[in-house]
Amino acid sequence: MSDSNGFYTLKGYQKNQRPELTAAMEDYLEMIYRISSSNKRVRTVELSQMLHVKPSSVTKMITQLASSGFVNSQKYGYIELTDKGKREGEYLLNRHRILNEFFCALNGSDNELEQVEKTEHFFSRKSIERLEKWTEIIKNNSIGE
Repeated sequence: MSDSNGFYTLKGYQKNQRPELTAAMEDYLEMIYRISSSNKRVRTVELSQMLHVKPSSVTKMITQLASSGFVNSQKYGYIELTDKGKREGEYLLNRHRILNEFFCALNGSDNELEQVEKTEHFFSRKSIERLEKWTEIIKNNSIGE
């Protein structure tokens, strides 16, 4: 897949990127950051409820995130973000906010959670930075329907 002008399936592009974080890992990190930002301790059961997944799925993901250096966790204990995890979580929550504001401005709505959740993993950091600027333009020019 070295041809940068070629077309690939979504899987093909994903294989080409080899990200350190999968989309699922990003979702967990973003939620851990969201919960811990309000000075709350993060527990497996709370993550399970917030993300609508089984506690066993949370445990597996926390193990992956810990082995990648994003969280520290002890069995039956609290989940804490490392400095690396905090930096990434902050970016992921900001990306979520930017995309929600963009889609809300674009569609004249108050909340675009589902659309954001379905698309946020496909934007590059550069695109997110530019979308933030475009969102301000859209808001200031009120394109209407």
